Amino acid sequence: MPENAAEPVRKQLDALYRAESRRILATLIRLLGDFDLAEDAMHDAFATALERWPQDGVPASPRAWLVSTGRFKAIDALRRRARFDASKEKIAEQLESGSGAAAEVTDDGIADDRLRLIFTCCHPALAPEARLALTLRQVCGLTTEEIARAFLTSPPTLAQRIVRAKAKIREARIPYQVPSPEELPERLATVLQVIYLVFNEGYSASSGASLTRADLSGEAIRLGRLLVQLLPEPEVTGLLALMLLQESRRAARTSPAGELVLLDGQDRSLWDRGQIAEGIALAERALRSQRFGPYTLQAAIAAVHSEASDTGSTDWAQIVVLYALLARIEPSPVVELNRAVAVAMCHGPAAGLALIDALLARGELADYHLAHSARADLHRRLGNVAAARSAYEKALALARQEPERRFLEKRLQELSEKK
Repeated sequence: MPENAAEPVRKQLDALYRAESRRILATLIRLLGDFDLAEDAMHDAFATALERWPQDGVPASPRAWLVSTGRFKAIDALRRRARFDASKEKIAEQLESGSGAAAEVTDDGIADDRLRLIFTCCHPALAPEARLALTLRQVCGLTTEEIARAFLTSPPTLAQRIVRAKAKIREARIPYQVPSPEELPERLATVLQVIYLVFNEGYSASSGASLTRADLSGEAIRLGRLLVQLLPEPEVTGLLALMLLQESRRAARTSPAGELVLLDGQDRSLWDRGQIAEGIALAERALRSQRFGPYTLQAAIAAVHSEASDTGSTDWAQIVVLYALLARIEPSPVVELNRAVAVAMCHGPAAGLALIDALLARGELADYHLAHSARADLHRRLGNVAAARSAYEKALALARQEPERRFLEKRLQELSEKK
């Protein structure tokens, strides 16, 4: 086959892999009942498509074709292994006689295999860190290196967590299904944590040349919508509200050259008013329930920002109160840092700086670049050039994301020009 005939198909398959591979993998895991077998089957299916589609044409339903092909490739692989392990033949027979429709979805009417997969990956039989790692790897397709950075651990350690989690699911026969209504509440907290971690990796990538990854934050919002349909609890609604309100600022968070733009410098006309309206409505619904938690409170804070025409007209006093409530129900040094920044905006940089210095003295945020960056900014606003420079240098040494590093370098340059 001529190379130029295969090139359009290769490009289409590349796009299909980016858009659909997680969905295809999740369906294959449901059909095959094994993570590794499903992953091998998916890659075999894409390789077969690259061989056959240039000659046979692209099928009318590419996703269903890839799922069906992957399923049969897995059955063939098991039959080949049966020469050495007779039990594989029995498994192959069971798979071949099982459900046939590749795109079929049931399980309580939730028409999305990835949502089933999330609940499987978040099963309480798995260690908490394994649940997060497995979901980010299998459902969202983050690399082992990306997840390791998010967890501040090494890739080999992270890879072992994933291997152990897969083995536990296989050995404990953890079912691939959405849990019963009785089981849902206890499983919900981890699922929400996973979805929000995925969103955060997309909204503010942990490292690299790009500030954001729209594919990941979009995927988290889509999963959040599905979860609201499944379980319209206040905190599920609050999480979706929070993600929508934060995502509404995406277009204003970077300059046309890809440089970081902080909240006070953003062109608010670029904010997505549709997402803001939906996010505020969801946040208000969750707040009215009086059964809300940390995600709803964070959504309320984001809503206050979204309702202001600029930084100066923001109701910072309300934000300080909301952060105090958040710190009470979910204590965290990062929440305290955010409250300190709000205090600085409400009562002046000296008041906020005193809180940040006390936080850093405790040592919990010593390696958190945003704490040093916030401290530097308050010193800059107070005219303390030497202290601001020292804090910016600490932040720069800790920052991993290139746009953030360039922003900090620019701040340092501006301080040098003030001499």
